[in-house]
Amino acid sequence: MNTSNWTMLAGGAAGAGLALFGVVMLVTGRAPAPTARAFRSVRDAGFYHFLFGAALGLVVIGTSIERPAVTTGITLIAIVLAALALFRFRPRGRQRPANR
Repeated sequence: MNTSNWTMLAGGAAGAGLALFGVVMLVTGRAPAPTARAFRSVRDAGFYHFLFGAALGLVVIGTSIERPAVTTGITLIAIVLAALALFRFRPRGRQRPANR
């Protein structure tokens, strides 16, 4: 197996892991403390990780297909998923109540 194949395998595994992590947060409604602190809600954290994992997985799948039109289409879908994660579900931290 050459370096390109190992890199694709690692990217696919990372994408699957992120997507699975996001799904687990969405299903259980719980997140690790550092993750929960970084996002406004567990739902946002779950969707952020799921969408980025799915986008990474799509890039890996698209790269392995040898049809340029299909690769481009899959890559565009991955870009849309990553953009959605960045703009809608990005980490913002929880709002703290104002001291009075």
